[in-house]
Amino acid sequence: MSTLQTIRSLHDFVVENAKSARAFLGALGMPVRELNITGVDAEPASLLNPLRQGRPLGLLSEAGCPAIADPGAALIEAAHREGFRVVPLVGPSSITLALMASGLEGQRFAFCGYLPREGSERNQKIRELERRSRLEKETEIFIETPYRSDALLAALLESCHEKTRLCVAADLTLPAESIKTRTIAEWRRAKTAIGRRPAVFLLLAESR
Repeated sequence: MSTLQTIRSLHDFVVENAKSARAFLGALGMPVRELNITGVDAEPASLLNPLRQGRPLGLLSEAGCPAIADPGAALIEAAHREGFRVVPLVGPSSITLALMASGLEGQRFAFCGYLPREGSERNQKIRELERRSRLEKETEIFIETPYRSDALLAALLESCHEKTRLCVAADLTLPAESIKTRTIAEWRRAKTAIGRRPAVFLLLAESR
């Protein structure tokens, strides 16, 4: 059974955003009024009632891959605790898509989530990740909210060694998709602005 066939077979969903979830499911030709749609921020154990009643339950992400840098992990943890089978479906993850297209080290990599917001803490964290990347020969992957993407890029250009490679993958799977991998020195010369776009950042330091 394909992913879409599986989705269309479900009547119970836990979702991040009910409005956009209803629009998505409606676009798939599903009778939205007949569906039971609950927000993922509810008490995880209470969301499992469809499973307890013998019905399958779907977890639908707002954008991205459920429970990967995205809400839903608590629901999955609760399902495991009660012994329910968890089945991941094929779908895009911006993290792995960015790594696939970056040209950076794909054997050893780490997803580091969000970096600190405050400037000095953020710069310190960037330098720590660059050191780890150099020592472990490991790609460091992190994300930021769209309205702070340019601030993070500026911090990376300020803090990193000129030979460190940085990939910025923005608007993945969208018409405006942009994936660029350059050295820090090349990024500095390019004077690129990301704008308010969702982006994944990947960093690989050169071994010295």
